[in-house]
Amino acid sequence: METTVQNGAQQRTGPLRVKDIAEALRLGTDAVYAEIKSGRLPSYRVGQGRGTIRVSRAAFTQYLAERGIPAAELAVAL
Repeated sequence: METTVQNGAQQRTGPLRVKDIAEALRLGTDAVYAEIKSGRLPSYRVGQGRGTIRVSRAAFTQYLAERGIPAAELAVAL
């Protein structure tokens, strides 16, 4: 995952992994995959074959807003 340093603190940038979202929402990865499969959480695949699933930060922010989940409620800082 890409990181940038601002004012001595690290800020993450780039797309999120399913694991990152699960940790942030205090859910299992199966629940996140279900949200992706239903179309409620937009995602894309990276890599060859099955690849890995990524979610853009903008899509995740919109997902949170649509559900009324404040960023302060997340288990980890994104």
